[in-house]
Amino acid sequence: MEWDPTVFQAINGLAGQSALLDEVMVRLGRPGQLIVPILLAFGYWIWMHRRQALIGTPTLAVLIVLVDFIGAQLKHLTARPRPCQVLPHVHEVVGCGGTFSFPSNHALNTATAAAFFQVLYPATGWVSWPLVAVIGFSRVYVGGHYVTDVVGGWALGGVFGTAVAFALLRWSKFQNRRVEQVERENADEQGC
Repeated sequence: MEWDPTVFQAINGLAGQSALLDEVMVRLGRPGQLIVPILLAFGYWIWMHRRQALIGTPTLAVLIVLVDFIGAQLKHLTARPRPCQVLPHVHEVVGCGGTFSFPSNHALNTATAAAFFQVLYPATGWVSWPLVAVIGFSRVYVGGHYVTDVVGGWALGGVFGTAVAFALLRWSKFQNRRVEQVERENADEQGC
């Protein structure tokens, strides 16, 4: 794909022109930077939908660990060199990276979480997807990935997150309404 290196160089060429923008893009790639927003979102989730949060949180955590592992295996399977290993004049804002390029695990993990929440709570998309897009952009900006690495991560993450969220929606114990309905029906049957 001839366009992939061209688009990569156009985005990566922005690096080094603004120390502030460089710092923001580096921070977007650090998982620790999302701890506070994640804890706030979890607190809100517990407050609004306790049962769903107590089931959904460990489910999402296991899913993220699983897709991160799958992403690492795909990197070794595809063995695509990172742009900084094959292209000249790459602005390596955070270094070249330790493994192969495809897929971007940052993109994979964030898209998994965004798709998961989008299915469960459609209104979350206006917050989560722009964040996913900015984090994906940052992976190209800092010199770590091609655009197709990011898009591939988004696609895979979207599939995994969507599938698991739909499975949760079908599980009656996850849905408070269904559990409450079953409890009412059982109470009605016992009252007769």
